[in-house]
Amino acid sequence: MATPILTPSSQTSAAVLPSTGSLGTGTDGAGNTVHYPFGMYADSDAPLYDANFITGASDQVAYTFKKLGGDILDIELKVGNIYASYEEASLEYSYIVNIHQSKNILHSSLGAATGTFDSDGQRTDSLSGSSVETKYPKFKFGYAKRVMDHTSTEVGIGGTQPIYSASIDLTHNIQDYDLQTIIYSSSIDGSAAGALYSGSVGSNRINIRRVFYKTPHAMWRFYGYYGGMNSVGNLSTYGMYADDSTFEVIPAWQNKLQAMAYEDAIYTRNSHYSYEIKNNKMRIHPIPTSASPDSMFVEFNVDYEPWDDQSDRKSGGDGVNNMNTLPLANIPYKNINSIGKQWIRRFSLSLAKETLGQVRSKFGTIPIPGNDVTLNGDKLISEAREEQKTLREELQKVLDEITYEKITELQKNITKNSLETLQNYPYFIYQG
Repeated sequence: MATPILTPSSQTSAAVLPSTGSLGTGTDGAGNTVHYPFGMYADSDAPLYDANFITGASDQVAYTFKKLGGDILDIELKVGNIYASYEEASLEYSYIVNIHQSKNILHSSLGAATGTFDSDGQRTDSLSGSSVETKYPKFKFGYAKRVMDHTSTEVGIGGTQPIYSASIDLTHNIQDYDLQTIIYSSSIDGSAAGALYSGSVGSNRINIRRVFYKTPHAMWRFYGYYGGMNSVGNLSTYGMYADDSTFEVIPAWQNKLQAMAYEDAIYTRNSHYSYEIKNNKMRIHPIPTSASPDSMFVEFNVDYEPWDDQSDRKSGGDGVNNMNTLPLANIPYKNINSIGKQWIRRFSLSLAKETLGQVRSKFGTIPIPGNDVTLNGDKLISEAREEQKTLREELQKVLDEITYEKITELQKNITKNSLETLQNYPYFIYQG
């Protein structure tokens, strides 16, 4: 490209930034949506449209004009460049603050409902007007509970994984039974119709948790502390000669131990059989006979894919899994306070300076009659990018100091210091 030669009648750029902006919708007006690449806050049809944003963009023109010395030297920018930089600065502020909020709430939001978003990052789902990005969520132990869910099931203290039961028909003189095959077959051949595990086993492995059978005897021996070694009652007269009928006053812990001993007696001391399980194949000892019960019962759960939600109620398997699926949209301009708006002004100015540098760096020098004018495009770009880096770090540093974790630490220290201070005050003396 040939170096342009300016004549004395045209020594300035054709594009010169005016000293003020306009609120109108004309060619150079702040209300003209053509100046905004995304139109997030300026398009009257956009969900985040805000007339105050247009006013702020217009004011930014005067601010940029003064800061870059437009009343001394021409600034080779158009008002549209300033409006675009103001929009970018607002979105950048929203981006940094949303990342900060993601750090705060992710641990309480895992498994929660996510959202769907358009190309502008705005929610398009049924909850698009909920403005999650401006809300303070309630703290939950969602992640911890999710991690411990399977453990809770295994140790029998809760969990969401279903526990199934099934009956196994015993055969005379048959000692070994493949529980995996038996339960799988019953889950697909219709014999388990109505059973909760019907159609749930598939190729998944089952985990046998307990094996038991109903004793053919109608009598239960009661192993109590005060009922006597040979005190016996059936299901209708259980408790005969026991504590409840002898009206003896005993500690509650003895009753608890008594109940535990009774349960242990049912499953061990009263049992006629034992078993061993290897690879879901059960061997019964002794070998069943014709006098044995017809059926035995098992409790089991089914191994599941980590992506599947096996609960009969939603437990978050299909919800938020990381920062990128949090239902956070762009922060509405009206919810950005004076602190944020000043940051936006400064960042917008640095963006305008970078754009000016890009314009001026197209030519290193411009010849004028009798001399050359050296342009400072590269210096403007370097300064602008350094300013942007500083502004981002400044904002991130402040936000890092006010995470929910930091706030709780601050409150702890305030409480501790207050108590230590109060210890130095003498106690009041009362007369009465």
